[in-house]
Amino acid sequence: MKAAVFEQFQSPLRIQSVPDPVPEQDAAIIAVRACGLCRSDWHGWMGHDSDVHLPHVPGHELAGEIVAVGRGVRLWSAGQRVTVPFCCGCGTCEQCVCGNQHICDRYTQPGFTQWGAFAEFVAIRHADVNLVSLPDEIDFVTAASLGCRFATSFRAVVVQGRTQPGDWVAVHGCGGVGLSAVMIAAALGAQVIAVDIRNDRLDLARHCGASIVINASTADPSSAIKEATAGGAHVSLDALGSRATCWNSIKSLRKRGRHVQIGLMLGSDADPQIPMATVIGRELEIIGSHGMQAFEYGRMLRMISAGTLRPEILISDRVSLSEAAELLPRMHEFPGHGVTVIERMV
Repeated sequence: MKAAVFEQFQSPLRIQSVPDPVPEQDAAIIAVRACGLCRSDWHGWMGHDSDVHLPHVPGHELAGEIVAVGRGVRLWSAGQRVTVPFCCGCGTCEQCVCGNQHICDRYTQPGFTQWGAFAEFVAIRHADVNLVSLPDEIDFVTAASLGCRFATSFRAVVVQGRTQPGDWVAVHGCGGVGLSAVMIAAALGAQVIAVDIRNDRLDLARHCGASIVINASTADPSSAIKEATAGGAHVSLDALGSRATCWNSIKSLRKRGRHVQIGLMLGSDADPQIPMATVIGRELEIIGSHGMQAFEYGRMLRMISAGTLRPEILISDRVSLSEAAELLPRMHEFPGHGVTVIERMV
């Protein structure tokens, strides 16, 4: 099969011919029809993730068609259209038994713990636990855009943030994760404030349902949010993952508000300062959010099928595998204004 491979961290990706994956007993082999290009892939390419071992094939936001399954797979067969959470469970550890497969003690992640979906085929272990059936009305490109950013934002807004109609929700960073969070919060009936430093992304945030937008390069976000909401947001999400956005998100909250950290804190942004006096004095909650379990996809997919959520409007670029290999090293520059998806694997 063809795959985009990097031999060293921060080195060019090359399109190579590599062996096709062979299904282990519990695995499914998926013919990749689309794969998202995500900033998390850039972190792996940079060497920020200890799960990545060289040489490596990135890609964790995938959708496709099953072409083969191992002997132990009971629920899936060749020909089915599927997607998969970016963080997969083993099905038997303490977390999985409790329903928390997305933080499995023995997790696997395509594109990180194993070769990913910047390739014609990818293997998914523990298929009966991790695969998600795609409704006919959701195409592969849209499905691939859900895998990390949209599904992660859905759980962050709905479950971790406990967002209710009428809540003020602030979203810091309007890349793919942030724009997804804006759309989801607005669909739940929240009043959404979007924060970014790029006006084109703030324009798209308005299109996704934000009622207020703030350019953080010209205004202090926390002060502006407190003024606009008469006290602060009920829920605030750091959808980027930087010291500045984490700090601003926490400082944006009203008393007893909830900060949800979605953006990865890696590299120079790891271990940020936290305004703990504010956390204590306002009785704030700080909550992490890391993906979503396969069995929880149903509500999100139903909302997409019904048109309540429209993740396809976030897709700004559809590229080939070769083009993605050139784009990945530039993800820290945030090219484009929406989500980029690979739809041509050869």
